[in-house]
Amino acid sequence: MHTTPLVVETREIDPVEDLLAYTDPARPLAWLRRGDGIVAVGETLAEIRPPARPGGSRVEALATAWRGMAAEAEITDPIGLPGTGLVAFGAFTFDEESTADSVLLVPTRVLGRHGDRFWETRIRLADAAVHEDALATEPYGPHWAGTVGPGAQTPQRYQDAVRRALTRIADGELSKVVLARDLTGSIPAGSDLRRLVRALSTGYPDTWAFAVDGLIGASPETLVTVHDGTVTARVLAGTIGRGADADADTAASAHLASSVKDLDEHQYAVQSVLASLRSHTRALAASEQPFLLKLPNLFHLATDVEGELADGESALDLVRVLHPTAAVAGTPTPAAIAAIRDLEPFDRGRYAGPVGWVDAAGNGEWAIALRCAQFTAGTDAIGVTAYAGAGIVAGSDPESELLETRVKFRPLVDALA
Repeated sequence: MHTTPLVVETREIDPVEDLLAYTDPARPLAWLRRGDGIVAVGETLAEIRPPARPGGSRVEALATAWRGMAAEAEITDPIGLPGTGLVAFGAFTFDEESTADSVLLVPTRVLGRHGDRFWETRIRLADAAVHEDALATEPYGPHWAGTVGPGAQTPQRYQDAVRRALTRIADGELSKVVLARDLTGSIPAGSDLRRLVRALSTGYPDTWAFAVDGLIGASPETLVTVHDGTVTARVLAGTIGRGADADADTAASAHLASSVKDLDEHQYAVQSVLASLRSHTRALAASEQPFLLKLPNLFHLATDVEGELADGESALDLVRVLHPTAAVAGTPTPAAIAAIRDLEPFDRGRYAGPVGWVDAAGNGEWAIALRCAQFTAGTDAIGVTAYAGAGIVAGSDPESELLETRVKFRPLVDALA
């Protein structure tokens, strides 16, 4: 990693119709929600990829490296909105022992939008020449379609894994474990990946649509947001598919809202987030009852948490203490991680890991990488691996849990097709 300080300049610009049109078709770098967000333009200036160390925390290493880089940077940011000034995009592994990379990427240029305000940020090394090249869109490539099918965890193997998890729960090893299954496949080489980001962003506007280092998805679940010292998090746990008509929809939402199994699962997740945040915040509160979050394909039980950040902490510090939540790992966490390593026949990589951005002041928006796939460029095609999981607790039914993963795969499978 370089040690030359960075020079960062943010300026307001005229409205931009489509942020995505400016980012790289083969390696888009984007963070979008309801039209707001940031995208990278041009080259990546810095990549921080700490090696996995047994017993070490890669997120902690990234937080330390980022703190050093941000402290030395010379930043001109008259706008001061979320995503202005020096920012890095990040995607981290679910499991510290994963063979995949956890990465922070610092682009040379960022375009952003917040409501009716638009900006451009240029980031360069202090000793580098200043280039004033004009902004230019890259036309979208032709439409493409991908194919995915069962991966290592086939539907049958998944149900067997759920049964084995239920035995562990009955034996008192753990109260909950989130088990995932995978779909693998490919899309044509040279495909414009921005098309997938755009399809997810427009189809699921209330989610965080993201593209970071080949990880592309649309997550409904905020891990943590920090803005001007205020910390917010949204906990999702407890899920049911939407009904085919209005009556079935009402029945489904009523069933979820009164399901003891789902309410218990949700409470585990909320308590785990509160316990993790307490020592890093000055004040902390959560709503007493969960609300129903309605997405195009399903309902979730959701609870919002809000607090005040303790001095000297950054969004990355909170990412480190919050991840993995009970909502994507289980309870108690160490036992759940051990069960996931035993019962899933693959390395999750960055699935269910933190994805988002951080700025020089420690602000940031981080989601849990759900409804996503990792894209890997090959010579003849681009490989795709997608994951979806379900929370297993006492009383879970293997077939119902399999159906829940099908519902969760749908946004990505539809967009790929």
